[in-house]
Amino acid sequence: MIHPWHDVTPGEHIPTEFNTIVEIPMGSSVKYELDKKTGMLRMDRMLYSAVFYPANYGFIPQTYAEDEDPLDVLVLCQESLYPLTLVTARAIGVMTMMDTGKRDHKILAVAVDDPEFNGCHEPTDLPPHRLMMLRRFFQDYKYLEGKSVEVDEIQPASNAFPIIEDALQRYSRERRKGFH
Repeated sequence: MIHPWHDVTPGEHIPTEFNTIVEIPMGSSVKYELDKKTGMLRMDRMLYSAVFYPANYGFIPQTYAEDEDPLDVLVLCQESLYPLTLVTARAIGVMTMMDTGKRDHKILAVAVDDPEFNGCHEPTDLPPHRLMMLRRFFQDYKYLEGKSVEVDEIQPASNAFPIIEDALQRYSRERRKGFH
């Protein structure tokens, strides 16, 4: 059995384009999360608020972010994608949150093979309302759980590239050590 985090390549054009493995389809109110040990998707929880994921949500394989999970990606495209779908995405920005005291980066990306979004290269290529919705979702989705998060403004694509490269290097170091 292939482990989606360890056995799938992050892609050949990283950090600008990369493979993303979808965990949560756009429109879902279910928080699925990769079970790092088995490679299966685990239902983490139902969202407590009357909100839904505004984009397909997943991760870049063979990355390890500062929050000790694979690096998160929001993939914009016309349709909801099934969990465990492999999609080629291009970074157009990054949104950083503070969640339980840890920086939690969300790479904002578009599906390369979606003609509606593949012309986007920066967050400013999107309607301003779409950017406000993405940011607002992460500000609100934990509120009824009694948790708060701080969400920074969405930054340009150039700010995403070093975060992706750092997560790739961190994964390599931690994999050699055995993810202690």
